[in-house]
Amino acid sequence: MKHTEVQQQHPSLYLEVCSQNEEQRLPLHTSIALFLLSYCECKSFKVFLVFTKPGSSQSLKSQLPEGLDVSDIQLEDLPQLVRGCRLPAVLDETGRLCRAGLAVVLRHIINKTLDADPSRNDVLALLGFKKTCLKACAEVSRWTRLCEIGIPSAVEEHLKNPTNQYEQLPLSILTLERRLAEPVKVHNDDKIRRKKLQEQRQSEKNESPEAQGKPDSESGQSPQVSDGLELRAALAKLSVDSVPTSTTRENSEIRKVKTTDLPPLEHVFAEGLYFTLTDVVLLPCIHQYLCSLQAHAASTLHQLPHLLRWHSRVQEVPGVLRAAEACGMAFSIPQVPTYSHPEPSAEDNAASLLEQEEGQEMTTQLPFVGGPRPTMTKLQENGIEAVFAPHPCPAWTLPWDSLPEAINPAEGKMSNIRAARKRQQLNNLVAMVTELARPGHTVVDFCSGTGHVGIVLAHTLPDCQVILIENKEESLVRAQSRSAELGLKNIGFIQANLDYFTGSFHIGVALHACGVATDMVMEHCIQAGAAFVISPCCYGFIQNAIKFTFPKSKRFQETLTYKEHMILCRFADQTAVQLPPERRLIGKQCMGLVDLDRSWAAETHGYSVRVMTMEPESCSPKNNMLVGKPLHTSGLEV
Repeated sequence: MKHTEVQQQHPSLYLEVCSQNEEQRLPLHTSIALFLLSYCECKSFKVFLVFTKPGSSQSLKSQLPEGLDVSDIQLEDLPQLVRGCRLPAVLDETGRLCRAGLAVVLRHIINKTLDADPSRNDVLALLGFKKTCLKACAEVSRWTRLCEIGIPSAVEEHLKNPTNQYEQLPLSILTLERRLAEPVKVHNDDKIRRKKLQEQRQSEKNESPEAQGKPDSESGQSPQVSDGLELRAALAKLSVDSVPTSTTRENSEIRKVKTTDLPPLEHVFAEGLYFTLTDVVLLPCIHQYLCSLQAHAASTLHQLPHLLRWHSRVQEVPGVLRAAEACGMAFSIPQVPTYSHPEPSAEDNAASLLEQEEGQEMTTQLPFVGGPRPTMTKLQENGIEAVFAPHPCPAWTLPWDSLPEAINPAEGKMSNIRAARKRQQLNNLVAMVTELARPGHTVVDFCSGTGHVGIVLAHTLPDCQVILIENKEESLVRAQSRSAELGLKNIGFIQANLDYFTGSFHIGVALHACGVATDMVMEHCIQAGAAFVISPCCYGFIQNAIKFTFPKSKRFQETLTYKEHMILCRFADQTAVQLPPERRLIGKQCMGLVDLDRSWAAETHGYSVRVMTMEPESCSPKNNMLVGKPLHTSGLEV
């Protein structure tokens, strides 16, 4: 990877353009990013439209907000760090830190807008409560996965072939419709619910025979009562100017009502009461979907009353119509007042499909009964026991005394004892990677955190390119700062979920990848035909996920149930130094069995895998190490 030494004036935002029927079009992820740029009035990026086929943005002018600095670029001309990621992606001014994936890029656009103008309360509100909106990665959050991947993908598929898509509404659309029909819980909602009850009772009083005939000013009736409270509260939160808090206190009768007896709050926006980044993501998707239904199957709209209501309410948010018009979105979807609920067949179908999906994901809630001994005995009776390969270089160590201070883990905030153990862990991983690496190889440090592993590798292997991948921005920025202090030139940084990294590499490494993160890293390495050096962690967090079911290998599947495998995972975490030695020994055996299952699953993909123990064993309670290499890749001899 080559990095330019000339820093850019602005970060570069790369957005995909695709071709359909020989015409250029903007995929939904690109439309969403452009809509957010327009809504935020953000001018902090140099925007590049990335063409997979020769083309020009001239035909797309109506969908590009005015004032954006937009250029065209061909796919093959992308910077290499960006080329290894799915778009959208942002490359920072140094050219070494890439942020990839829809949610990560959108959150970065919001943060850059706030950097330029901290007074934008409306933009800050997009990040939601505690600034966590769409922060959880799609691999672990069903809600992020639905909004970031599920709905955009379903709508894209629908738009490619709309005439065949009306028999059954997409599951992701039905999931959102059902979600919008549910009452919502928001932080400190008791006060809002009491206010709603007060308005409801006032409305009932005003509608009583005694109040009939009195003018509104005399009866005290508000032009908007309970059904508009949620929307008014939501719009007040978005005000750029601070909104004074209401000093009106509920009467004593209202204050005495039990919380359980208060009226529920209705969904106003996708995540509940307030307009957030999730609504920004969904608007271009749902708008295009509803437009298509209106054009080809208007009767289907009756099955989506809550989605139509949401679509109408979003348009009342200040700035939305302006931003939509700048992106070529024309709102013309009518409300469908005839039906207040989906037709029974559609609702039943949605519930059935949702139960199937949730059933696949929630099988992890089985209770644990008993200890691990019956499960271990069952495996032993079937010839399965944990076996640890000998460590090839147990005494190998990095020359810590002569290394720059910025490489040493003690340079951070950890204690001396913890720093010493961290150095021992790094000795083990670096020794294995050094054994596998050859000049010109690319090494990827997955779940890199602040870069303890990746930075040591970049310094130790100057002839290799090292890429650090981490979802947490704060950790990656810290790693970039440490790298700059060391003057490392063979290192790059990617803030992204694992699925958004698509680049080729030779070796994948991960220190203490928690739960299924170990399995995700292994899968990524196997798909790339790369060797791996992984230290697993948090076995108790292992559970059936979207991509994985456990046990993973055929022999374990023939021997253990899912519940029995979970018992192994649970007790694999019983290795803390405070526990009795016998209990720690059982925990170590459970760790070995779980990782044996993983290694056998990898071997079916043409890998040779060793499960070994770090040296010294005291360097970590989670001291297992999985070292795998593809059997048919010539450059990775061990």
